[in-house]
Amino acid sequence: MATPLRFRRSDERWTGGRVRSDLYAALDANIGATMDTPWYRQPEGYDARRFDMDNGDVALFVWDDNRGYWMGNTETPRALWDTEKYTFTEVADPIAEWAERELLAHLHEEAPWLEAYPHISTFFLPVLLSKDGRHTTREFFYEHAAGFPHSSREAGLSYYEEFLATDPFDDRYVMAAKLGTAKQLDLTRMSAAMSEFTVAKLLLDAGYDVTPEIDVTTGHAIDFRADRDGTGHLVEVTRPLAPSDRSAGSAVKSIRETVQTKTSGQLQRHGGGVTLFVDCSSFDDGEWQALRADRPDVGHRPAVVFRVCPGEETAAYPIGSVPIDLPSSVTDA
Repeated sequence: MATPLRFRRSDERWTGGRVRSDLYAALDANIGATMDTPWYRQPEGYDARRFDMDNGDVALFVWDDNRGYWMGNTETPRALWDTEKYTFTEVADPIAEWAERELLAHLHEEAPWLEAYPHISTFFLPVLLSKDGRHTTREFFYEHAAGFPHSSREAGLSYYEEFLATDPFDDRYVMAAKLGTAKQLDLTRMSAAMSEFTVAKLLLDAGYDVTPEIDVTTGHAIDFRADRDGTGHLVEVTRPLAPSDRSAGSAVKSIRETVQTKTSGQLQRHGGGVTLFVDCSSFDDGEWQALRADRPDVGHRPAVVFRVCPGEETAAYPIGSVPIDLPSSVTDA
């Protein structure tokens, strides 16, 4: 499976002639390609070419007297096989900004509906234009409202658009990559990935600084550390399937079985100190109301059981002594 978009950096010398012979000729021979100047002016001091493949793939190459940078969702020409990979934040700003502008224009030409969501487009660009995952990630946003099964596309995407407009993460690559680049749509996994964005929004709205992917001594990573006033708390996120989509048959069994999977694995090995957020956003109104009425334990403490439905109230109930505050907009379930 291909990974989200990254640059390949070549520290060899490049000329226009070598670009034509080593990059364009190889692409054209293998899959059919055209080479042209880019849509937007390349960074000062650099030359650049754009490659459009017959199968719809796209690639960029920019170079100066010292090195060249390649980025694309197509096969990598042999001349670049041994090069190192870098994210947008790991290359010079002028190169990253030019490539992002070029690729965003390409994305919006292929999926014009994404123009209404510029922050989603930019944040998830590495997966929305990835080699293997560009069709499934767009389908996830367009057909499945970014994981909100009981909301409209506009409501679901606007929820995350407004959140991402706050520039919540220092490096988008780690979080964007959670959505994945698989050729087959995995609605359960992708919805669970977006639950981490939902929890990050709740934490930030409550005044916490959020750092994703915290390595711990057991050799795995916890989803977040939430810091405020010099105190940090570890946070893990899980998302049960709706009872109608699993054999559990009831809302209570659904969340307990899901949490048991989490607690019998990495949380058990960690040995405590992690607040578990249980996202029930896949539950319909009746299933959620059953939970609100019973407020069942889930097998882990402390925990927060919550449901988000954009445009409606966000409700939650705590289990145990939860050390993390929720934003005032969240209703007590």
